Amino acid sequence: MNIRSIVAGAFSKPRLISFAAFGLGAFHLAVVSGMFSLSTMPMRLIHVALAFSLLFVLKPASGRLAGSRLNGLLTWGLVLAAVGASLWLITRWKAIAFSGGLTEPADFYAGAVILVLVFEAARRGVGLVLALITLTFFCYPFISPFLPGILNGRGYGLERMVIFLTTDTQGVYGIPVGVAATYIIVFTIFGAMLSRFGAGDFFFEVSIRLTRGMRAASAKSAVLFSTLIGMVSGSAAGNVAVTGTVTIPIMKREGYAPHQAAAIEAVASTGGQLMPPVMGAAAFIMAEIVGVPYTSVMLIALLPALLFFGSAFFVVHLQAVKSDIKPVEHDQTDGRPLWKVLVDGAPFIGAFGVLLGLMLVGFSPFKASLWAMAILILLDVVRHRRLDGEFFKKIAGSISDGALNVVTISAACAAAGVISGTLGITGLGSKIALLIDVASNGQLILALFFTMVTSIVLGMGLPTTAAYLILATVVAPALVKFGVPVLTAHFFVFYYGCISTITPPVALASYVAGGIAGADINRVGWTAAAYAATSFILPFAFVFGPSLLMQGDIVANIVAVVTGFAGIASIAVGVVGCLHRPLHWFSRVVALVAGLCLLLQFWPTAVVGAVLLAGLFFSQQAGRKIPA
Repeated sequence: MNIRSIVAGAFSKPRLISFAAFGLGAFHLAVVSGMFSLSTMPMRLIHVALAFSLLFVLKPASGRLAGSRLNGLLTWGLVLAAVGASLWLITRWKAIAFSGGLTEPADFYAGAVILVLVFEAARRGVGLVLALITLTFFCYPFISPFLPGILNGRGYGLERMVIFLTTDTQGVYGIPVGVAATYIIVFTIFGAMLSRFGAGDFFFEVSIRLTRGMRAASAKSAVLFSTLIGMVSGSAAGNVAVTGTVTIPIMKREGYAPHQAAAIEAVASTGGQLMPPVMGAAAFIMAEIVGVPYTSVMLIALLPALLFFGSAFFVVHLQAVKSDIKPVEHDQTDGRPLWKVLVDGAPFIGAFGVLLGLMLVGFSPFKASLWAMAILILLDVVRHRRLDGEFFKKIAGSISDGALNVVTISAACAAAGVISGTLGITGLGSKIALLIDVASNGQLILALFFTMVTSIVLGMGLPTTAAYLILATVVAPALVKFGVPVLTAHFFVFYYGCISTITPPVALASYVAGGIAGADINRVGWTAAAYAATSFILPFAFVFGPSLLMQGDIVANIVAVVTGFAGIASIAVGVVGCLHRPLHWFSRVVALVAGLCLLLQFWPTAVVGAVLLAGLFFSQQAGRKIPA
């Protein structure tokens, strides 16, 4: 190997991208750890400049232009524009802030460049849908004087909008970007570190051991495995791509039809973002927007998440009974005893324990995650007793991978800043809330229904973080006006933003799973939506029954747990159409009605639901059939 090839390898595009990503990750780790302090605006400006630069290098302008010289010229032009405009605003932010908002013409031009870059970053990183939604909201102030009725507004000029959205912390550099630059990037690095150090193998081994010997063991282990990975991945579609390649073939070999295996994987991967202690990226943004500790978000998410996965377990078990899938007789483990697996996984157990424990005693999520990473590294050294090049390569690779994982989230956060800033300056947010109020005629149940539909439609085709950012600014305030507690309202739209990834016609997680399984993607989407039927009901139930969010007294919370699990079991029976054996359609309807009654959290309906479910169960036990 000659000198030229060595130099070429060191300065290859992948290597340069890795170095740049490592720099971005190391910069943010240094800031959040307190190694040096930086004001809010400069940190967010630097974050956007570096994240956008990486994104433009990683994502081509289009599939057709990938690898072409024109794409290279466009990419480096955008990188220079991002760096140049950001540097200008870094030198100007303090003067603008201290003068009460006085700007120069150059500030407008730099801001205009930033806004164009936001639209392009949203298009390249997330997709055309988010870019068009962002552009539509941005254009509202210019056309509002010509709109009829409630949408009519006074309007604002281009210069006012550009300056407002790019020189203050109420637009592009608002709360979403701030969360991406602190909470999210640290947790993506933590997730990448878990992956690099082998957490995926550990989670898989634990999952298959916990379900060994059960009917539908492969599907149940897939649910557990995807949940554990989904907590730190923050992307349903990405989680399917990672875990589905392992779990879907195993489920198909066990006897599940391809579309069923794909649907189970899509549902399980989607629910990972609902499971504490690490609920993907959107939950951190929720805590910041609502203004509550992250532990409060964890608390209200706990029972709904357990009900979600309880429902998935019931569905896969009943589907196995219906399809006459027998327990797997051969051992799928690697032969190690459970204690040995747990000892080998001590770094991951310790890291999660420290993460959860520190957050519960009041540490900020990013401080807790820094300590969790330190414990993970320390325990790995103790476990393997080595400090070699491979060890340090894992750490550096984790920082690079985590930074690369945050660039598309940062694009979504910047786009959400444009949307929220436009809603704020024009008052459009209150108008949307008023539209929902008028359409529902003041009825909360109708307002919740319209909010559900809006959340699912706006969330289709978008990653959960991007979906929640839009919903939090556009839809959640409407529920607050109806008297729904702020955190409950945000969790309501967050929940539907999550399950939009498995809701046809645009169901990203279902489509990725269908591709892996070799199944018809539309059939996978509808099957996944059916398997997750409980998820479409639960948000309504916890709005009317706060005990499902652990916000009642002790007795009410215990009752909520019992009726909640009985309700999801009954709905699973109705969806699959099987208990001890396949059911007639009338029996399925009875099961669905019983489940709804149990989930509603009212004593009269709970009694009715319990009676119906008990009658169905005992009639099956006795071998009798309810007539069709």
